[in-house]
Amino acid sequence: MSKVRGFFSEFKEFAVRGNMIDLAVGVIIGAAFSKIIDSLVADVIMPIVSFVLGGEVDFTNRFWVLRLPEGYDGAMTYEALSSAGAVVLSWGNFVTILINFILLAFVVFCLVKAVNAARRSLEREKEAAPAAPAPPPEDVALLREIRDLLKKQ
Repeated sequence: MSKVRGFFSEFKEFAVRGNMIDLAVGVIIGAAFSKIIDSLVADVIMPIVSFVLGGEVDFTNRFWVLRLPEGYDGAMTYEALSSAGAVVLSWGNFVTILINFILLAFVVFCLVKAVNAARRSLEREKEAAPAAPAPPPEDVALLREIRDLLKKQ
């Protein structure tokens, strides 16, 4: 029973110490950040790519049909083909996810670079600031007080 209590007290110490809370905050922020990057790709970058390429470019709906089901004569959209059981290589979705990853990695790189620059700046300021003199030992301070009191008398 004491091993179980020890295990739970150790877990409580781990959880309260902040590791799990920091991890949870990181996961939540990461999920929200992922949605921002998805929106950046879909709503900002892909329209620019479409404009530059001179047409409607939507990588998420780009695919190659590897095998159609027997007798299939339905729509040639990804959703229709997938639901009908066709073998579809959805390379466009991969390209979109790859663009998202590259943008996310770039933004994280920029954030880390900015944080490191701020840390270096703070360290330089710390080094450049004159160090405050250390307070005298307690016995020296007491002797000075006694001296000052004797001078007043």
